[in-house]
Amino acid sequence: MSDNIDNGGPAFPPHPGSQLQGMSLRDWFAGQALAGWFACSDTVTRSVVPFADAADHAYQAADAMLAERKKGGAA
Repeated sequence: MSDNIDNGGPAFPPHPGSQLQGMSLRDWFAGQALAGWFACSDTVTRSVVPFADAADHAYQAADAMLAERKKGGAA
């Protein structure tokens, strides 16, 4: 993984006074994409696709969402 990947910054505002940044927006988007994929009722597809491939696709979706935000596509 490249260190130049846009992580979107923190997904949630940090607690006042905390030095911790928490989860990145990229990780949040990927997790949401993966959760949606697992919620799919097509259990045959879920059992055939390796988890590593599912995670890769989730991060591709997250990267696409971050790119769209940069273009001003997000409200």
